[in-house]
Amino acid sequence: MLAEVRAQNRLAIFVGGSGLYFKALTRGLSAVPPIPHQVREAVRARLERDGVEALHAELSRRDAVSAERLKPRDRTRVARALEVIEATGRSLTDWHREGLPPLLPEGTFRALFLAPERDQLYARIDARFETMLEGGALEEVEQLAARELDPLLPAMKAHGVPALIRHLKGEITRDEASEIGRADTRHYAKRQFTWFRHQLPEFEWVKPEAAGEWVEG
Repeated sequence: MLAEVRAQNRLAIFVGGSGLYFKALTRGLSAVPPIPHQVREAVRARLERDGVEALHAELSRRDAVSAERLKPRDRTRVARALEVIEATGRSLTDWHREGLPPLLPEGTFRALFLAPERDQLYARIDARFETMLEGGALEEVEQLAARELDPLLPAMKAHGVPALIRHLKGEITRDEASEIGRADTRHYAKRQFTWFRHQLPEFEWVKPEAAGEWVEG
């Protein structure tokens, strides 16, 4: 797609979204090969049986560099790092180091990060979550929970989903679930600010209302 746009001498504009997508564009992707299904299932079975701390301890013995980078209770990333070394015999860090070249090398693009006022952003997050609940989010989560999917799947960890499942089980009230979901989303937004600042320092930070001036400039 990018090659087609360039061939037509047009301007490509990428909008998002996950910072990892932008990092892949500007820094390149890691070349980790596909993990066999049986390896992934075996690691996840051990995760459920033994707990994430046990897997992190094993990762420390087999891949100390990756283990040092990860939080001991980060189920998804610990399992992923262990899957990679189990399937390839190499550290995930090694694969990242030998990544593919970026599609947008340094100096070939301009980038900005829209940074609204924090209070304004949090108010919009709260309002959006309530709108989602009024629009049928609880019913959607109920259908999702009925499928008994792997709890490590992204859909099962989406902001608000675990709390709403707890509400459906009668463990907490709807208001408590809503507050947890809204708080999780606010914390995620805060982490996004921190992640972009450290991982993609080449991005220019601007207020949303000033974005038009930045483009024209």
